[in-house]
Amino acid sequence: MSILAAATFATSQGALHTVWENFSNGGNFMYPLLVCLLIGFTVIIFKLLTLRRSIIIPPALAYEVDRFEQRVEAGSAEQLLEEFEKGKTALARLASVAVRNRGKSQADISDAVQTTARHEVLHLNAGMTALDVVITVSPLLGLLGTASGLAFLFQEMAKAGDMSNTQIIAQGIAVALNTTIFGLAITVPCVIAQSFFNRQIESFTTELEMLLSKLVHVCQKARSPQK
Repeated sequence: MSILAAATFATSQGALHTVWENFSNGGNFMYPLLVCLLIGFTVIIFKLLTLRRSIIIPPALAYEVDRFEQRVEAGSAEQLLEEFEKGKTALARLASVAVRNRGKSQADISDAVQTTARHEVLHLNAGMTALDVVITVSPLLGLLGTASGLAFLFQEMAKAGDMSNTQIIAQGIAVALNTTIFGLAITVPCVIAQSFFNRQIESFTTELEMLLSKLVHVCQKARSPQK
């Protein structure tokens, strides 16, 4: 087991050394790419923590909102109203707005809910703009670094007057391509994450609309629940 652990450690050390060597050979464009990497993965971690069902549409609360009319008719809505007022989740905050406007026309309640819903959607999309920028900029920086590296390589070879050494040319091109590789390596996981997060946001938004449309209808026709 110890031999296997030592071999694994040596392999990881070798991989890290290779990555660092390629990074060092990539030139100045590697540093803005490193910034893109840090921003991209920071946003991904942030979205994984904030785009959770438990803090947006908890299943238990969604079930209670769906049967809000029955709770009102049974006179057992007090605890649910208190949970709305606490506003710990997006669904609770939006439901609280609808309940506070109960007794008004459906249009008035819907307008009040939609105004608050815009802020909730902004919260759901927080960080997505930064991810878009990383996805757009990273491959461009990679290509710019490669083009700059190739231009420098051929300028130096022209000054030296040696254009026949294919080994040097191949080595120079390989080094110049490091920025493109790093740029694409940053972009690919960010694109996958962006697609996943957009799908999550769309799913949550649709579910909120369905639940709140039922709640608005109940609040429009129901009197205030007796506490």
